[in-house]
Amino acid sequence: MSKRTAGAPPATDTAFENSRGGGSIKSAALWAAASQYAQFALQFVTSVVISRFFLRPEEIGLFSVALAAAMILSVVQDFGLARYLGRHSTADEDTVRHCTMIGVVFSFLLAALILIVAKPVALFYAEPRLSPILALIAASYLLNPWSIVPVALLSRRLDFRATFLVNASGAVANSACALVLAALGFSAEALAWAMIAQAATRAVAGQLLRPTPPSFRIRLSRAKEIIAFGSGSALLYLSGGIGMRTPDLIVGRMQGMKAAGLFSRGVALASQLHYLVAGAVSAIYYPTFARLRDEGKELGPYYQRVAAAHGAIVWPAMALLAVLSEPIILMLYGPGWARAAPLLAFVALAECCFVALPLHMDLPILLGRLRQLLYFNLADTVLSVATLMAGASIGVEAAAASRIVYGLGWFCLYALWLRRLIGFRWAMMLRIYASSLGVALLSALPAIYTVMFWRDSAKLSFVDLALTVSASGLAWLGALFLFRHPARADLMAMALHVVNPVRQRLRLRTA
Repeated sequence: MSKRTAGAPPATDTAFENSRGGGSIKSAALWAAASQYAQFALQFVTSVVISRFFLRPEEIGLFSVALAAAMILSVVQDFGLARYLGRHSTADEDTVRHCTMIGVVFSFLLAALILIVAKPVALFYAEPRLSPILALIAASYLLNPWSIVPVALLSRRLDFRATFLVNASGAVANSACALVLAALGFSAEALAWAMIAQAATRAVAGQLLRPTPPSFRIRLSRAKEIIAFGSGSALLYLSGGIGMRTPDLIVGRMQGMKAAGLFSRGVALASQLHYLVAGAVSAIYYPTFARLRDEGKELGPYYQRVAAAHGAIVWPAMALLAVLSEPIILMLYGPGWARAAPLLAFVALAECCFVALPLHMDLPILLGRLRQLLYFNLADTVLSVATLMAGASIGVEAAAASRIVYGLGWFCLYALWLRRLIGFRWAMMLRIYASSLGVALLSALPAIYTVMFWRDSAKLSFVDLALTVSASGLAWLGALFLFRHPARADLMAMALHVVNPVRQRLRLRTA
């Protein structure tokens, strides 16, 4: 495929605005955002209440280690089915039937693997409670295939209103179960039971909205084709899973469960804010770029727009989170979690590196570069584990600081390869990075003034924090125009897409 090197196309480019099935990309993005925000709100409130009133850092650490161990193995759960359905030319019922049954088979395989490793993991950490927690997590994975395939099919046609219902219902079930059981004294096991409640609810909602009934009319040749794609993806996701999930395991082993809980809470808060401000629309990128590829569009200019949107939103948010890490941790979780504040600051700054090259796994898969991606991902995993072990050998704060070193190395590892693969212009990307850095610094100035000159950061009240964040928000808006950020046109277009229907309704009511 040829890749032109011109600048980013205008924000009104119809190839990036509309789907072939007739759905608006902007509408899809808004429904995806609603789904992400609803889940974030529930998860956030639940984590705050549970951490502040019910579970101690060592109990959170216990569940985090168990979940990390399970999720390394959970690579066989999806087995590339969502990606396969997303890139398939038709996703006909025969394909759906085969994917569903393959998902069911591999869910039983995953549950068996988790049960097998449960006792060795408990012995390795000298924590007997890890074994029953892993057994509960294994049970939740048995239910996942009944939502994975329906959600993949709904996402394929950009029906994010339906995926919102699936995700939101699961999040409600998870939060309700976790809060009730934690209040009743179930400790870390409450979070594992909540996973079962979420998986069951998602399965029911997914089947109601896009039924995928089981069928044993399976052709071996067809199944082999899907498994062949999944096996390549499985190696990739296993490598990626080790890099993403080993931090809790390494910190828990080298620094103890309390340190693992503190580290996990800092990482989770930074990740949640990242997905709150940018992760919602990420769900539409893969099907959108798949259609651009099918239509012979050049991907480089569109990739620049995605990178610009991430830089304009995520970098300022992470800078603000890093500066205000101490008052945020104290206000949300209480003084028992104070040691998580510097960890949160380090991890938030590291997030800026990872969003500088978005879709680093999605687009290579889409463009058929799975083997090359696997090699890069293996190097990525080695870098992640090595830097984390070096930091964790010193202490939990050094472990968090190692994420910045890893992030810089990660960027250097992928940058040149993605440039050759996608065809973006370095001149444009450097302009995006410079503008994003300027916006981030200017947005953080009110927060820096607050903690350095106005108030003691450990004694910042809710009103003080709200005023500071509001001032930073206004500074962010001004900085977008001051630095002429490349994403400002897309952000304005999205805002107008939300505001215009509201204006029309108000006019009709007053007419």
